[in-house]
This record gives sequence, C-alpha cells and structure tokens, in this order.
Amino acid sequence: MEDHVSLWPILAMAIIHFFANKLRFLGGVPRSIWLSAAGGVSVAYVFLHLFPELGEGQEHVERVLSRVGSFLSHHVYLMALIGLVIFYGLERMVVENRYKYQKKKEEEPRHGHGIFWLHIGSFALYNALIGYILYQREEGSVQNMLLFSVAMALHFIVNDFGLQEHHQESYRRVGRWVLVAALVAGWATGFVVELPETLVVLVMAFVGGGVILNVLKEELPEERESRYWAFLLGAGLYSVLLLAL
Repeated sequence: MEDHVSLWPILAMAIIHFFANKLRFLGGVPRSIWLSAAGGVSVAYVFLHLFPELGEGQEHVERVLSRVGSFLSHHVYLMALIGLVIFYGLERMVVENRYKYQKKKEEEPRHGHGIFWLHIGSFALYNALIGYILYQREEGSVQNMLLFSVAMALHFIVNDFGLQEHHQESYRRVGRWVLVAALVAGWATGFVVELPETLVVLVMAFVGGGVILNVLKEELPEERESRYWAFLLGAGLYSVLLLAL
C-alpha cells in the first residue's frame, strides 16, 4: 500500500489508552457487559484468524528451524504457550504483591514501584509487538488489517481496566503514556526494520498467547461477576463475521 493506512488504526489504539480511564460506565461490579463482549471478540479473533495464520506460517518455520531440531521446528505454538505463561506469571506476581501489603495494611508497598515498572514494561513490549504486526498488515488486505485492529483495540480496553485496577494513579499518570509510546514505537519500527518472516510468525504466536491469558484473567475471578453471556455474544458475533468474510 502506498499510503500508510495503518496510521489511522494505530492512532485509534493510542486514543483508547489515553481515554480509557474516562469510560467510567465500564467500571464497577458486576463486570460491564461491554468489557466481557470486548474480551470475547479478542479471543474469537485469535482462535479463528490469528492461529490459522500461524498454521500457514508453520511450514516456513519448519524449513528455517529444521536445523535446530525436530522439537522446535514442529512447535510454532510453543511461542503462544510462552506468551501465555509469561503474562500469567506477571499477573500472579502483581496480585501476590498487592495481597501481601494489603494484609500488612500498608497503603504504599515498599517494592510497589519495581513491580509497577516490571508489569508496565512487559505490556509495553506487548504493545510494541502489536504495533509492529499492525504495520506488517499493510502488506495484506485492508479487510484483514481492520479485523486485527478492531480486535486489538477492544483488547486494549480490557487491558487498560485491568492495569488501572492494579496500579490506579500510577497507571493513569505514567503507565498509559508508556503504553502509547511503545505502541507507536513498535509501529514506527516497521518503517526501518523488516523482520524475517519466521520471526514475525513467532511474534504473532507470542501475542496470541498473551491475548488469551490477558482476556481470561479479567473474566474468570469470581468477585468480578463477569457476564458470560456477553463474552459468548461477543465471541459468537465476531466469529460469524470472521467466518463470513
């Protein structure tokens, strides 16, 4: 594409990070039906669109990594598992740290800033990878780029509410700016760096695993009273759209 059409989706995603905290109607318990539906859309995209792309890229990965050994060359989804495990570990670390200091009735955890930067740093990398993938989508059809953009934009809304719950004012003052900068930087990197196809496939797998974990960790806690029917509706409607196109 001669014109960088992905500029508009990347700006839309950046705006979501800027103003997600203003969407107060999405907060509270029981969980907003819109957040649950957004999570369903993101998961549907990963399973019905992103993972099938990984399946197509598997042959290329096998050819390139065949010299490494049969285990790695036949397991592109290993990166998806790594993405899921890493974000699960980070989530447990943040939750346990908060519980530890709440139990001691300390308002400000002494190690809170370190945990904050580790958590935000991991999501900054995650955002940068998504930004780069969006730029790479310019090589395909506008339709595929838009499907990816909508799913990731809704996913960012879910992530923003989770990060605000964990880090509150620190996220609003600093964290969201870091995520916006990382997202735009990842997209801009596409102008100067062209990653090998094998690496792009592995990056997509990592992001796919991260999306699944980051959605489900927001939906599953009992105290959030998530709306399963809204999650199912979001996943179902987007699945119908993806299969119809």
